[in-house]
Amino acid sequence: MALDAEIKSQLNQYLQLLENDILLKVSAGKDDVAKEMLALVEELASLSSKITVEEAELNRTPSFSINRIGEDTGITFAGVPLGHEFTSLVLALLQVSGRAPKVEQNVMDQIKNIEGPYHFETYVSLTCHNCPDVVQALNIMSVLNPNITHTMIDGAAFKDEVESKNVMAVPGVFLNGEFWNGGRISIQEILAKLGEGSSAENFAEKDPYDVLVVGGGPAGASAAIYAARKGIRTGILAERFGGQVLDTLSIENFISVKATEGPKLASALEEHVKEYDIDIMDLQRAKHLEKKDLFEVTLENGAVLKSKSVILSTGARWRNINVPGEQELKNKGVAYCPHCDGPLFAGKDVAVIGGGNSGVEAAIDLAGIVKHVTVLEFGSELKADKVLQERLNSLPNVTVVTNAATQEITGTDNVTGITYTNRETGEDHHIELQGVFIQIGLVPNTEWLEGTLERSRIGEIIVDNRGATSIPGVFAAGDCTNSTYNQIIISMGSGATAALGAFDYLIRN
Repeated sequence: MALDAEIKSQLNQYLQLLENDILLKVSAGKDDVAKEMLALVEELASLSSKITVEEAELNRTPSFSINRIGEDTGITFAGVPLGHEFTSLVLALLQVSGRAPKVEQNVMDQIKNIEGPYHFETYVSLTCHNCPDVVQALNIMSVLNPNITHTMIDGAAFKDEVESKNVMAVPGVFLNGEFWNGGRISIQEILAKLGEGSSAENFAEKDPYDVLVVGGGPAGASAAIYAARKGIRTGILAERFGGQVLDTLSIENFISVKATEGPKLASALEEHVKEYDIDIMDLQRAKHLEKKDLFEVTLENGAVLKSKSVILSTGARWRNINVPGEQELKNKGVAYCPHCDGPLFAGKDVAVIGGGNSGVEAAIDLAGIVKHVTVLEFGSELKADKVLQERLNSLPNVTVVTNAATQEITGTDNVTGITYTNRETGEDHHIELQGVFIQIGLVPNTEWLEGTLERSRIGEIIVDNRGATSIPGVFAAGDCTNSTYNQIIISMGSGATAALGAFDYLIRN
């Protein structure tokens, strides 16, 4: 099976960058996946004299490992790493050959100091846009530390294994044979989870800021850049840089950029912030805000940061429906990302809760993968754009149910069904299915500010046209505020507004 001409061309360019010889150890079978994998491996070898191939017995068939000559590096791909994992393959080849990974030196030092042994396995789908971040992070750790190994496993190629381990959401990471993490996780978050993260002592010597931005999404990044450009001391505190943008696949309404993907935009935001003299504190969550001589922001690790002004840009997260079974069956059939987890439900029956744009887009995507989709909308009609509704109504394997109040998601180990009440008749109905995708909007990440400043009934921070909150010197921006619309471009604008408002406050006080 010949590789796509475009992929072959890209590989050819990348493989010119190999620094030293590498050995691919291959364990192949006779099925279609094995044939496709062999074609890929043979193509790699044909494109570079630095790559040799040999047969070997690996833990899974089909799979191949990437090694330095005379040394097992611990990086294995089970299945065919194309689709979203193509970049993971290329980076693994380059890094094993000797090219340094693009991570901070202090992160490299932390990785090298891990004693282990840690044997990671990550179950992915090739359509998952969050999976490559996890695969690439664990591959880097394997390259840098002989006590760490990592195997990427394409769930579609190892269905029996996925079902036996009850993997119902990707990326799903197992450590030393036991489930360890579900969902996107960065290399710094992995280190923190392994006990190698930053402690309060790391923050003890920090001088007060002129502006401290809390939140690293589009609003926070914009606020930090606008503040730094004014020449004032700026810090940014981010639980994860990029925020909810990291969970967004296709972005086609960011003006001047015809199309991009969330992780790519998040990476660009971080790189832009790094162009300025901004103190970036990643993987840190704020838990308390108080006004003393200066504003004091207390972190969950116990550290206290001081600043003359604060910009809150903590964003929002997927709203829960808060019915029995939702939390208990999360990642066991209850999902929030159709792009990531949809392929795990191939041939099964699923429901989508929510009839807005997100819900209808999810249903359209899923209809091409699953056996049947039921869309449950609480209101009397769908709220999605007309063009999306027309597309949805053209699909033969979709049923739309309006006036549906979800009562329970049923199941013990996995989702087995959903119960809803018809709001017109009062009758209860039960549908047997294997997956539920929840798409009912956002809730602001502001619980930690309870009793501190003025918020709306649903927790949004109330701001004026300068981004000012009810506390002088505290500003807010983005999806955590009472902004009329939640859009990336609007968040960025409000971040700039809040930074200019904070600067104006500082020069007047």
